[in-house]
Amino acid sequence: MTAERTVLVIDDEPPIRRLLRLTLEPQGYRVFEADNGQLGLQEAAARRPDVIVLDLGLPDMDGLTVLKRLREWSQTPVLVLSVRDREADKVAALDNGADDYLTKPFGTGELLARMRAVQRRTPDAQEEPVFMSGDLTVDLAGRTVTVKKKEVHLTATEYALLRELVRHAGKVVMHAQLLRAVWGPNSEGQSQYLRVYITHLRKKLETSTSGKLIQTEPGIGYRLLASE
Repeated sequence: MTAERTVLVIDDEPPIRRLLRLTLEPQGYRVFEADNGQLGLQEAAARRPDVIVLDLGLPDMDGLTVLKRLREWSQTPVLVLSVRDREADKVAALDNGADDYLTKPFGTGELLARMRAVQRRTPDAQEEPVFMSGDLTVDLAGRTVTVKKKEVHLTATEYALLRELVRHAGKVVMHAQLLRAVWGPNSEGQSQYLRVYITHLRKKLETSTSGKLIQTEPGIGYRLLASE
């Protein structure tokens, strides 16, 4: 390889982590490890690896939960490596954002080939898990929201709506897109939900110094202002 690539291995089995390290390091990868899901999410935010190898059977949370949390802010390629070999498990992982799925036990040649493949499919991008605009800071990896450095409590729905606006900060997000993302595919006609929750967010997030953070585009959608 022409440049060192970084890999984060999230797996609670020391022998598997050792095997992966012995396999990957001679191929030019720098390997980081996490033995549970929470630590894995923290390492993903701190290390910004090029690839994540994720086990589904973790001691503190299911690997699918880790995957869902990761996909809230990152498009880092994820190769699931699991003993679960049912089709339903593979479908669930792929539907929730995994780029590929390999069952244990595995061949090292196939593992390396699949890692190369997921890296080719995913364009390089600099992702920032912390969004800041005016007095507002949103830590997508840590799921915390602060205004003037004081934490603000949001309901699950309020946070989901804010997260979608943050993901597209500076751009107009259409009503239908927000409704699908937050309330599901059959909610596109329920625009009153949006008006109510946008009002809630404005009351909690906007200050006298920040002014209007969430702009209304009449008949189209909403835009979260990004810092210049």
